[in-house]
Amino acid sequence: MNKLHVVSSLMAALLLVGCSLAPTYEKPDVNAPSAYKETPALQASEAGTWKAAQPSEEMLRGEWWTIFADATLDDLEKQAQDANQNLRAAAARVKEARAINQTARAGLFPTLDAGFGPTREKFSPASQFLPPNGNVPAQTLWRAQASVSYEVDLFGRVANTVQAANAETQQSEALFRSVQLALQADVAQNYFNLRELDAEADVYTRTVQLREQALKLVQKRFNEGDISELDLARAKSELATARSEAMTVQRLRAASEHSLAVLLGKAPAEFTMAANPLKPVTIRVPPGLPSSLLERRPDIAAAERAMAAANARIGVAKAAFFPSLTLTGLGGFESATLGDLFKWSSRTFLLGPFAGTALNIPIFDGGRRKGNLANARAIYEEDVASYRQQVLVAFREVEDNLSDLRILEDQTATQEDAVKASVRAAQLSRTQYTEGAVNYLDVIDAERTVLQTQRSSVQLQGAQAISTVNLIRALGGGWGDAMPKPVPEPSLAQK
Repeated sequence: MNKLHVVSSLMAALLLVGCSLAPTYEKPDVNAPSAYKETPALQASEAGTWKAAQPSEEMLRGEWWTIFADATLDDLEKQAQDANQNLRAAAARVKEARAINQTARAGLFPTLDAGFGPTREKFSPASQFLPPNGNVPAQTLWRAQASVSYEVDLFGRVANTVQAANAETQQSEALFRSVQLALQADVAQNYFNLRELDAEADVYTRTVQLREQALKLVQKRFNEGDISELDLARAKSELATARSEAMTVQRLRAASEHSLAVLLGKAPAEFTMAANPLKPVTIRVPPGLPSSLLERRPDIAAAERAMAAANARIGVAKAAFFPSLTLTGLGGFESATLGDLFKWSSRTFLLGPFAGTALNIPIFDGGRRKGNLANARAIYEEDVASYRQQVLVAFREVEDNLSDLRILEDQTATQEDAVKASVRAAQLSRTQYTEGAVNYLDVIDAERTVLQTQRSSVQLQGAQAISTVNLIRALGGGWGDAMPKPVPEPSLAQK
């Protein structure tokens, strides 16, 4: 009868397993627009393609940087993927989350222990129903036993803990992909910045050469008595200024090269990149629909998984208000001598739930469980707000880069016109100065304008390349369908 009672109690408890107290999890509405402000309005045929976000941050992004068709950049991205220390730290955090997840999942299974050894014990006379002066000899008992323990998940505490751990593991994996995408973008940005500085250095090299030639001309005219020493001093000043500004660019380039080395997991002393002036980057990246942004961005996926984990933690906190049942059992052999230990007559057992912790019913804890529940709910509310804020930031980043690229496209064309006009003005001023029609200040102003317009043109090209990378990063990676638009290269050389 006792055995039947134990079995029936166990079956009744198991029937209650799976009763979760966690709130039903639903993703909050973020009111995603149907199209970006910086993209044309959707056609009628496209309007129906909007759909609720389904996380797809695990989809392969591919080597999106290959759309730039730059073998050097391809190699740098591979080096960073293999050796960057921040990426390795993020990978280690994924391992940590998976280990914690494994620990949580262990609660779904019983624990089994075994032991062997002697114990020395002496019973009191009263425990053996003997008079107070009764003599109970001490004895040695040998035991070889195994014990099993299992918490019946009556109210979903274990299941919700596992669910939260699963979500936190997925969050960690999404954060790893976010770090990976950020690293890829940082490498590309630093690379294009380095090449832009090379282009600036090239502008200054040609400027210094032209001003050296101008100084020779001015020196000759001064020696012939055609001009005063003032023009000679101005020519020397302009040459020295150009050389100084060229050194500033060299200093910035060295710092940029050092930053790129660290991204590649190398000491700056181990990395050197040959000069290679930037060429115009005119990649057109399709932004897609705003709803797809919610699916692709790994940081948004991480924020969503944090919400899911917090929701499950509410169920864990609620389960603490209800009884918990732990079933335990012990079986093996017990005897007074080692020789009799493994005889069939030496077998012994003990079954729960009244073995071990049994049924625990919470009564009073000074408000600890109530505080834990309030804390779990507050964390969930915080994660919901963080998720919505992350979505808004993502939309803003896409819009920022779309507008940057739209304006930069027109600005670079306008700046190229300015370069051509300034080069022509400088040519005319030098000719007129040679003929004595203008003074040397006019030549200096014209050449300064050429330098400024050329440098601004190069900087705009760098901004265009970096904005393209930023847009790909803001969109969560590349699709592989971005196409370059051929345009004529700007003319930066003075003629």
